[in-house]
Amino acid sequence: MKNIPIGQILVENGFLKETQLNEALEKQKEEPGKKLGDVLLELGYVSETQLAQALSIRLKVPFIDLTTTKIDIEAVKKIPEAIAKKNCCVAFQMTDTRLTVATDDPINFYIFEELKVISGMEIHAMLATRTAIEETINKAYSQQTVSNVMDNLNKEYTGAADGVIQDDPESGERVDNAPIVKLVNTIVETSFRMNASDIHIEPFKDRTRIRLRIDGELVEQMKVKPAAHNSLITRIKILGGMNIAEKRIPLDGRFGMTIDGVNLDVRVSTIPTVYGEKCVIRLLSTADEKTRKITDLGMTLYNYEMFKQIIRCPHGVMLVTGPTGSGKSTTLYATLGELSKPNVNIVTVEDPCEKKIDGVNQVQINAKAGLTFAAALRSILRQDPDIVMVGEIRDGETADIAIRAAITGHLVLSTLHTNDAAGTILRLVDMGVAPYMVASSLVGVIAQRLVKLLCPECKEKVMLTDPADLRLVGKTEPVEVYQAHRGGCRACHNSGYKGRTAIHEIIVSTNDIKELISSGATAEQIGAQAEKNGTKLLRSNVTDMVLAGTTTLDELVKATYSV
Repeated sequence: MKNIPIGQILVENGFLKETQLNEALEKQKEEPGKKLGDVLLELGYVSETQLAQALSIRLKVPFIDLTTTKIDIEAVKKIPEAIAKKNCCVAFQMTDTRLTVATDDPINFYIFEELKVISGMEIHAMLATRTAIEETINKAYSQQTVSNVMDNLNKEYTGAADGVIQDDPESGERVDNAPIVKLVNTIVETSFRMNASDIHIEPFKDRTRIRLRIDGELVEQMKVKPAAHNSLITRIKILGGMNIAEKRIPLDGRFGMTIDGVNLDVRVSTIPTVYGEKCVIRLLSTADEKTRKITDLGMTLYNYEMFKQIIRCPHGVMLVTGPTGSGKSTTLYATLGELSKPNVNIVTVEDPCEKKIDGVNQVQINAKAGLTFAAALRSILRQDPDIVMVGEIRDGETADIAIRAAITGHLVLSTLHTNDAAGTILRLVDMGVAPYMVASSLVGVIAQRLVKLLCPECKEKVMLTDPADLRLVGKTEPVEVYQAHRGGCRACHNSGYKGRTAIHEIIVSTNDIKELISSGATAEQIGAQAEKNGTKLLRSNVTDMVLAGTTTLDELVKATYSV
């Protein structure tokens, strides 16, 4: 296929400008053999979908959007997973004699001949993006694997009486049986592919429930017979390097896994409950992926300008605050990504080091060996740092050293657990840091929350008429907003929401704010002054999103409501 026609098709359909096409063609000359489409994708001039639609016109092959198409699992089974992955194709529909297959290479007839022989059916090809095909392969075959593993597991434990937990060591410690090993691997793989952050394995009298936390909400994934619970926990404990004989006290462990080429750091925590040990597995993808930019995490351009004022300061303390799981660490990593330069020495103290960042010296806390936040911080100040990142200020001693480091000419970044930006300042004073030291060292506070985004495929319009609801969004007249579809759709795992974004409330420590801190002002007084200085409150940020139709009123209440 010639390159120029595809470029012309993109221009004719309004996907690309003529100047962008010429620039891409010039860049292509520098790398002979590279497809024009790949060059355009690298430059960010077209999306994968736009490129596929142009190819569809060029090759006269129909385009299919797999993210919104119902996938027939029986059709998927007609092609083995290894063949589907090797050829980047997936079957998604079938009739009596015809199998419809999505591919990103619809002119490779050798693939279709191979599929025809394997399936014994006529092959009808449709064009889809490579990303959509890979996602569909992962999800579809994962579902198939889960059902197969569960069938095998149920056969294995049919001898055990339902509702009775077998606590005999033979069944509990027998971890070399294939169904349990496969079940643990399948649970972790499925969770990763569904973008889950945590896996909860919970024992009850008549079942063991397995739930996944996806976009902040727990979703039930499967139920396992109670007789299999001990074997399941023992397998996880062995992977996590934990003591399999100890069942009376909480235990912690960790292990690594590679799924779809991404290295996962998996944290395990168990706690004894009435019916056995409850286990929570946290999935952290290590930084083989690039650190994301702060604007990619949802920070608005208005807030980004205030954020830039803070990180321009050569010394001082910048704090990111919010509840557990609100993305504070991710924001700090993104900040370090912006600050990391060849002429800057950055040292971090973390517990745990969630992502490895190129060019940054990261120190892992080891409390057993005496390497606490305070001890590490003292040593780091002798390491000639320019920027210091402290994972979390947990006590007065760490707060005091961090503040002193800022006063002696270092930029210190850290996190703190408070509800809003103004409350952070009082928390530092409560920890025992003198108000005048807080005032002289603090350069800015960023309060953060995560808000779920509506699924763009199935969100529904609704008229807001209730006076109480209208007050929440600052309106007096009825206004049109969006709500989540009750049943959701396939694209959002039937939840009505797809993905999350961060909202921010930023206080820049100006001279009038410093005076208020020194004089022992309340959080309300500091907050009111910050608003006069241009701080946009968390509620204002979510209200804008509700009115723009990207999130719901429920999320506004959940993220910012207070009595």
